[in-house]
Amino acid sequence: MRLSEQHAMMRDTVRRYARDRLWPNAARWERERHFPRVELTELAQMGLNAIAVPEQWGGAGMDSTATAIAFEEVSAGDPACGTVMSVNNLVSGILNGYGSDAQKEKYLRPLAAGRMIGAFCLTEPQVGSDAGAITTRAERRGEQWVLNGTKQFITSGKNADVAVVFAVSDKSAGKKGISAFVVPTSSKGWRVARVEDKAGQHASDTAQIALEDCTVPVENLLAQEGLGYRIALANLESGRINIAAQATGIARAALEAALAYARERKSMGKTLIGHQAVNFRLADMATQVEAARQLYLHAAALRDAGEPCLKEASMAKLFASEMAEKVCSDAIQIHGGYGYVSDFPVERLWRAVRVCKIYEGASDIQRLVIGRALERG
Repeated sequence: MRLSEQHAMMRDTVRRYARDRLWPNAARWERERHFPRVELTELAQMGLNAIAVPEQWGGAGMDSTATAIAFEEVSAGDPACGTVMSVNNLVSGILNGYGSDAQKEKYLRPLAAGRMIGAFCLTEPQVGSDAGAITTRAERRGEQWVLNGTKQFITSGKNADVAVVFAVSDKSAGKKGISAFVVPTSSKGWRVARVEDKAGQHASDTAQIALEDCTVPVENLLAQEGLGYRIALANLESGRINIAAQATGIARAALEAALAYARERKSMGKTLIGHQAVNFRLADMATQVEAARQLYLHAAALRDAGEPCLKEASMAKLFASEMAEKVCSDAIQIHGGYGYVSDFPVERLWRAVRVCKIYEGASDIQRLVIGRALERG
């Protein structure tokens, strides 16, 4: 797929920023578990916190293709920044699509400007892919909603300023009894129960959130009561496209590191890239990265055209995440022993990319979605 002039210009701008500001610092941020708030604010000022949100509310007013391209570029610079940015765009998209004007003014505008960090609170300790099985409760008491429950694996849970929280407001209504709420993290009853010690992406915190009589005003209900499950599902396509783009970006960074090393390192009288075994491995890696890019661009183009693309989004996410883990592993292999130590970036990229096969629907969930679409014909 050939990019439009606007998309190519946007890609080049974000790539320069990622190369100059993210990549040189990513290893240190990972090591120090540093949350790069300054750089995330700069990304927001470039319009990357709310890429598909209209300019009226502070967004960039661009499309799904632009969003995915931005995720590839940022994630190639630092995967953790890509993850935080992904959730910021998810929250801003929900607020744009379902929030009232007052909610947009209070939360969407500062989120788009980088004055706020967003969190998306759906997953629970015993509930991952089955979103309809959440147990967090929301009870209306006068002019307030009171939330009780536990949310698990929440990106930016420690550093977020505002969260979209899903809870059961009517237990008898099943999935139609789930509602969504805008919850400032300064709310009474919001508590960071723990910050997870993850394999990778240490610059992006992942937390367990305890909601203990967490109280928000009635006007913080999103849209209307009972629409929470629909709101959560409405973002599946875009979320999966964006994670496919993120995985592609991480794989591309690993490929570029492996290429640089193979051109410089000599063995048996010539550079590694001059050995056919290494050369062929790099050829396969480059082909797989390009194939993943075309898959996510195709899914994004369908979404921009207003056509259904859940199958294509799942295909892109499945292929890109599986591909990226292998490409990062191959990059380590090309580096040999040096690939396994933190002096070189490929082990960090390998650890970072593994989660792409899990979040936004694990690989087997993607296969389930694709298989059902094939069955329907």
